[in-house]
Amino acid sequence: MNEKNLVLSVSPHIRSEESVKKVMWFTVLSLAFPAASAVYFFGLYPLLVMLVSAFTAVVAECILLKLRGRDVSQCLDGSAVVTGILLALTLPPRFPLWEAALGAAFAIVFAKQFFGGIGQNIFNPALVGRAFLMAAFPVDATTWSPTRFMSPDTFTGATPLANFKFEKVLTSYKDLFFGNVAGSMGETSALLIILGGLVLILKGYVDFRLPLSYIASVFCFGGIMWLINPSKYPDPLFHILAGGLMLGAFYMITDMVTSPITRKGRVIYGILGGFLVVLIRLFAGYPEGVMFSILIVNSIRPWIDRLTKPRVLGEV
Repeated sequence: MNEKNLVLSVSPHIRSEESVKKVMWFTVLSLAFPAASAVYFFGLYPLLVMLVSAFTAVVAECILLKLRGRDVSQCLDGSAVVTGILLALTLPPRFPLWEAALGAAFAIVFAKQFFGGIGQNIFNPALVGRAFLMAAFPVDATTWSPTRFMSPDTFTGATPLANFKFEKVLTSYKDLFFGNVAGSMGETSALLIILGGLVLILKGYVDFRLPLSYIASVFCFGGIMWLINPSKYPDPLFHILAGGLMLGAFYMITDMVTSPITRKGRVIYGILGGFLVVLIRLFAGYPEGVMFSILIVNSIRPWIDRLTKPRVLGEV
C-alpha cells in the first residue's frame, strides 16, 4: 500500500512562489513604460534624476536597516528602488539632482523606516517625499519645461491643469494621451502608463478595483461639475488624461501596504480618493490634487478596513 505522510504546520497553508522581492522588481520593470516616455519627451536628464533618486533611496534604506540592527540585504528587495523611481516621476523634468536625492532619503527615512520598514508604513513613501520637496523647494517643484517637440515661443511654463484653472485653456486630448505636454515626468504619456499598469493587473500584483474606482470616481464627479457649468469646469475626459491621475491610479493608490485589504474597502477607498482629486482641482488653490487625495485616503485606510471587515462565520 502507498503510504501518505500527514504534515502538521502553522499557517499559512496556501503558499505561493511570489515574494516581495519578485513583486517589487517586476514593478520596477513595469515602470520602464512611463520612464521611457519621460526620456523620449524630455531627453536623458530625467533618466539621471530617476537613477539618483533610486540610488539614494537604496543607500538610505541600507543605512537605516544597519542602524536598526536589521538585515541589510532587505534594501535590495526592490521596494526602495520603486519608491525612488516613483518619486522621480512626480518631479519636473529638470529638477536639481541633489534635491531629488534629499527627497528620496526623506521618503525612506521618515515615511518608511521610522514606521518600522516595509509593510508598516501608513503613507505612500514616494508621495511623502514629493510633499516634502513641495514644501522645501516650491519654486523648483513647480518649474516646468517644454518637451522636445514643443515650440519654446508658445510654451507658457504651465501644465495643462494650470492652463485651464487659471487661463481656461484646454490642451488637446491627443497631446495628453501620447504625452507631448509640460508637467512632471510621470505626467507624460497616459498611454504608456496604462500599459505599465495593465501589466501589473494581468500579473495579479494590482487589484483592478483600485484604479478603476479611482478613475471612475474622477470621471463621475468631474462630469457632474462639468454638466453644472461647462464654461467654468473641464470635462471628465480632461480630468482623467491631465496631470498625474494615471500614474496615481496605477502606481500610487494601488500600493499594497497603504491600500485596504478588503474588496469593498478598495472600492470605497478609490471613490473617496477620486472625489478628493476633483474637489482639490476645482476649488483649491493648487491645480493638481492626486498627491493630496492619496495621502488623505492613506490616513483613513485603517478605518475603511475596520468598516468593511467581513463577518466571521457564525458571528452574531
